[in-house]
Amino acid sequence: MKSWKKVALAGASVLAIATLAACGNSASGSKTTSSSSSSTKVDPTSVKGTLTLWVDPANVASYKTLVSGFEKEYTNVKVTVQQSPTGSANAKQDVSKDPSKAADVFKVPNDQLGAMAQAGYINPLSPDATAWVKANDIAIAGTAVTWKGQMYAYPQDQQSNVIFYNKAKFSTAPSAWTDFTAGKVIGTDFTNSYNWYPAFLSNGTYLYGKDGETLTGTNANTAPGLEVMKWFAAQNSNPGVKQSGSALLADLQSGKTAAVLDGPWDAANIQKFLGSNFGVTTLPTIDFGSGAKQMQAFSGVGTLAVNSASKYQVAASALAEYLSNDASQMELYKDNGAIPVSTKNQTNSTIAADPVAQAVIKQVQSDTLMPKMPEMATFWTLAAPMIQNTEAGKIPASQYQAQLDKFVAGISKATN
Repeated sequence: MKSWKKVALAGASVLAIATLAACGNSASGSKTTSSSSSSTKVDPTSVKGTLTLWVDPANVASYKTLVSGFEKEYTNVKVTVQQSPTGSANAKQDVSKDPSKAADVFKVPNDQLGAMAQAGYINPLSPDATAWVKANDIAIAGTAVTWKGQMYAYPQDQQSNVIFYNKAKFSTAPSAWTDFTAGKVIGTDFTNSYNWYPAFLSNGTYLYGKDGETLTGTNANTAPGLEVMKWFAAQNSNPGVKQSGSALLADLQSGKTAAVLDGPWDAANIQKFLGSNFGVTTLPTIDFGSGAKQMQAFSGVGTLAVNSASKYQVAASALAEYLSNDASQMELYKDNGAIPVSTKNQTNSTIAADPVAQAVIKQVQSDTLMPKMPEMATFWTLAAPMIQNTEAGKIPASQYQAQLDKFVAGISKATN
């Protein structure tokens, strides 16, 4: 899934994590995942409606297969699966153009839920659906879809950056940034704030407070933030760090780099060209100037939300829940590499044997969950150029404090 990556680049919400780019074979036929664990005891045949579902282009085939199973159970509901107009990374933007014409159910990264709830595009889940999510999914998934004390979407998958490396270049998985850059080169993309804003969080600052919901709770313009700015600037002259940008995978494949900072959406492609030398591990520690700190990433959760303007609320909710249950999550993992968030699936033997899934699951424990503040759109717009220009040496050290003050002030203004 390239959507989390796309958001930071496009200046809309990262995570947005559209869904993973197709990592496996497209599904075919139909698969019934059963609603036996549904939050409601309503007879599926009594539910009626004509629905539209928006998902990312790479995943349309997989969802069509799952929808076929849904329609066999919900015989009076017809679903049309369509590509999201501009990708799930831009779900809020697409829905806002005309909610009455938008899909009844749509894929959306968790960091857009606050803005969509505030705008009235989505409604809180019912008490039964809320209880179902809590019982079905891991705790962080429930937190990811919760805004102002209420859940607004159904969790499906989780994302986090990790490190992919060439085992031919490293005898063991490095645990420190300096181990990756000493005599070897790691590729990354400093233009993507999804990748690198978490450096501020790693060094002890907060984004919208400890709870991620406090408008004036960002403190990147403090001493730890200044250390991170200096560290960014130092990477420009670090021979062990390459600003690969869009050539991230090409550089790794050609041997220009020995490792890359990336996410599970690229895992399948990397596995193909590294073969038996494919390695993956959690993020390393980094010393920004005051001792080694565990590097964090933004943890993101892909979700399905129900359009508040849908004429078929019961049917839409049933579809979103069905596509988020244990079996559906597992099918999406097999087809697209989307790492499931259901408690049952996270201990599944197939997931346990997948080094990429295990690296992400482990990394998430150290991560900061992407905030759901409506102001996140402003955050993405302002964070990217600040980080990029600092690393590129376009901002002199004498202006670091002013830049951080301007950034914090900008993202702390309430969005109407």
